[in-house]
Amino acid sequence: MSESILVIPGSGAVTPTDRGLLYGEGVFETLHLRPSGPWLLDRHLDRLHRSAALLELPPPPRAELAELAGRAARSWRDGEGALRLIVTAGPAGGRPATYATVGPIPPAALRERHEGIRVITADLGVRARPPWSLAAAKTLSYAENLAARRWAVRQGADDLLWLDPDGHALEAPTASLVWLTGDTLCTVPPEPTGILPGTTAAELLDRAPALGLRAEERMITTGGLAAADAVWLASSLRGLAEVRTLDGAPRAGSPWTRRLLALLGFV
Repeated sequence: MSESILVIPGSGAVTPTDRGLLYGEGVFETLHLRPSGPWLLDRHLDRLHRSAALLELPPPPRAELAELAGRAARSWRDGEGALRLIVTAGPAGGRPATYATVGPIPPAALRERHEGIRVITADLGVRARPPWSLAAAKTLSYAENLAARRWAVRQGADDLLWLDPDGHALEAPTASLVWLTGDTLCTVPPEPTGILPGTTAAELLDRAPALGLRAEERMITTGGLAAADAVWLASSLRGLAEVRTLDGAPRAGSPWTRRLLALLGFV
C-alpha cells in the first residue's frame, strides 16, 4: 500500500517558500501504527511540542494533532505501519503547515528488529553544545543524520553510534541506545548530554519492572558496552534492534530481545 498524506484543515499549505523546505525549520514525529491506533501517541505529542518550543515554532493545539493522528490511523488498513506528524514553519509571514503521512514500515526496520544490527562507533566531535543547539529537538534537518547512516553502511555496518570526546556513548542518528547489565536496563540521560530523548527507550524503562528489571539512566563507554549482557538500538518503527556486531566484534544473541519486544507489543 502506498503512502498517503492527510492535512489538518485550516493549516497552511506546504509551498516552495516554506521554511521547512528551505531551511529544515520544522519538527516531526514518527509513530508505530498498530491496529489499536498510534502507539505512544501522548509521548510523541509531548516531544513534538518540546521540539517546536526549541524552534520557537507554535504547534497546532494538541487536540488537533491527536485528531489528525487518529484520521491517519483509520486510513491505514494494511497491518502495522509508519505514521509521521509534521509541522513546518511555513513561508515568511505565513502560517505553519501541519500534516501527517502514513505508509508501510521500511523493510530494513523489520529486518533489523528480527535479525539484529551491525553497529560501529564514531566520535561526534562535540565537547559542549552551544546554547542554540537543536540536538534535543526532532527537527526536519535530518540530512546529517542520514549521511551518518550512509557512512556507516560504507564501512560495512548497518548503523552508527555517536560518542562524545571522552568515549561515552550517546545515541544513533535515528535511535536511542539501550543496554542490559545484570538486572539493570539502562539508557543514556538526555541531560547533560543534550541528546534527543527517546520515546521507545523511555517506555521500555518504564515497563522494565514488570520483568523484574531495574531501570536507570547512566553514561557508558564503548568498553562498558562491550562488557554489557545485551545492547540494543531503540526506535519507534524498529522497536528494538539487538546489536549483534559492535565495531566489528560479534556479540551473542540475548534471550532478552524477544522478551523485551513482547513487553513493548512488537511480538
